Amino acid sequence: MSNEIQNQEWYQVLVDECRAIITEAVFTWRWAKVEGYWRTGERIRQDCPRHKKGEHYQGKLDKLLSDLRVSVGISEATLWRAVALYDKYPSLDQIPEGKNISWNKLITLYLPEPKVEIPKLPEGKYQVILADPPWMYGQEQHSKEKQDTVLETHYPSMSTEKICELPIKELGLDNSVLFLWTTSPKLFESKAVIDAWGYEYKASMVWDKVKHNVGYYVSVRHEFLLICTRGSCLPDNPKLHDSVITEERTEHSKKPEIFYEIIEDIYKGKKIELFARTKRKNWDSWGNQL
Repeated sequence: MSNEIQNQEWYQVLVDECRAIITEAVFTWRWAKVEGYWRTGERIRQDCPRHKKGEHYQGKLDKLLSDLRVSVGISEATLWRAVALYDKYPSLDQIPEGKNISWNKLITLYLPEPKVEIPKLPEGKYQVILADPPWMYGQEQHSKEKQDTVLETHYPSMSTEKICELPIKELGLDNSVLFLWTTSPKLFESKAVIDAWGYEYKASMVWDKVKHNVGYYVSVRHEFLLICTRGSCLPDNPKLHDSVITEERTEHSKKPEIFYEIIEDIYKGKKIELFARTKRKNWDSWGNQL
């Protein structure tokens, strides 16, 4: 940069005014978002009052938010937080830090976590467990707010600790295999889940999604399918499949059919898919979006 330009008065005025414009725009946009979600919560409460008595209103909010998630295109967790914001601060003037606060700071410091309804796990035992946990990325890859938008259209995201606490250990046979989907930011944390669920890492497969995705260090276009076993659980079919599958991604989090076909080819025992989005023939399925 030329020192000659930097030292000129008109240039310093330009820099100061540009900074002021950008700062004001960010400030205005940040508060507009908070106010917008507050008004969304207010509007939802008009049709689903908090203290209304009667059977008609029992459980109505959860069902309403689930329907709005699809119709409006905003995650259920974000809608839940909008209602929680209005419930906690019935007036905009009551919101802490006033117009200086951001939506992400509000949901991180001042609002409770969304309720995660976890359905009861089946009582059977399985040779094969396939799991695609809704990892919580926090600030590592997405803000909490963006995490809601990216992931919670399907499943409310869960911390690694909460995933570990699920009693998945009880589902597997003494000789069984766990196929665990994970991503680059969560690769090392996956070990805690594997250990908590009672398995030992053995190998992995890679899904090359062709289309590039988000990332801070590289444009991530792949996911990992970790293969973990308990006891002795080598494949029933000794055929060795390629460990790298290249198939263009489609809708969010939907995994290619070929991975199911590979698992079905190499293991013949009873199977269950955890955090499933659709039911599959000859598989049991568990999740809150079925």
